Amino acid sequence: MTATSSRTRIVAFSAIVAVALILAVAAVVLGAGGKDPVAAGAAHAVPVSRALVAAPHIVFRDTARGAAYGRVGLVPLANPTARPAITGLSCDRVYVAGGRGLCLFANRGVITTYKGVIFDARTFRPQHTFSLPGSPSRARVSADGRLVAYTVFVIGDGYGSQGFSTRTFIRDAASGRELAQLERFTTYRDGHVIHAADFNFWGVTFAADDNRFYATLGTAGRTYLVQGDLARRQVKVLTAGVECPSLSPDGKRIAFKQRAGGGIGPVHWRPAVLDLATLRSHPLADTRNVDDQIEWYDNDHVSYGLPQNASSPVTDIWKVPAAGGGRPERVLSGAWSPAVVRG
Repeated sequence: MTATSSRTRIVAFSAIVAVALILAVAAVVLGAGGKDPVAAGAAHAVPVSRALVAAPHIVFRDTARGAAYGRVGLVPLANPTARPAITGLSCDRVYVAGGRGLCLFANRGVITTYKGVIFDARTFRPQHTFSLPGSPSRARVSADGRLVAYTVFVIGDGYGSQGFSTRTFIRDAASGRELAQLERFTTYRDGHVIHAADFNFWGVTFAADDNRFYATLGTAGRTYLVQGDLARRQVKVLTAGVECPSLSPDGKRIAFKQRAGGGIGPVHWRPAVLDLATLRSHPLADTRNVDDQIEWYDNDHVSYGLPQNASSPVTDIWKVPAAGGGRPERVLSGAWSPAVVRG
């Protein structure tokens, strides 16, 4: 064997080893990225007591720096500064009502996929899993836990981007079956059917009867509050300038984010409340940029998440009086996507 052929074989062997190592690393990366975040965190979960779940509490996404980042936590509503219980669920968006919860998350890896999970809000065990056609945006559960609704982005990266596109779905929580997609509903305005290629719907909030709901319609650069009828597969426009509605516990008001200012530059939203009987609205005391689907803390206050600063992944949950006036109050540090469970 010549020295040249020997060197050739060594180079060839080295190349094969290198390829094998690359494939092995890729397999590890793909395997890690493909793990279901709901199951992956379960081994490290802090048990959630029955007493905590039975009493009024706040469910949230943990955003404090540490091992629990992204996991679902709980604190008593009566003492939100208490040390939180951390579950085995990892979610980008979470919401709980009526004994059921909805978790939306991304499986980040070489190829990112998106999933939704309907879970038992007493045990935090998954009941149904389904694929999402885009990145998670909004999540809601009806008050009795029978329906879930969610919005995903399929183009663009947020409500402030040009040309974004959303899809909004409603599912039966007991079976996991998809019931409706809002983009397929008939839309009415002043008694006439309207339609445009750029229609986008987002931010569902359910009324108590499980048939009526409210959501945002976006078209031609404007946003509208619509009232939906699930059985009839139709929505009607109520008023303009409402985004991400949230129905109050008494069913009489809508909390929402309202665009402030205008012109060129990033969109700025302020929290506001609308009276459904008069369709009149008023801004709330917080003048910061509230880009969230607001939650009702109780019948007199609303809550929402805000980043600790412009570049921080750590967020806090705040509340402010729904009647206007007063001042914002921090409820929970290192938290996002609040859901208030009143018992």
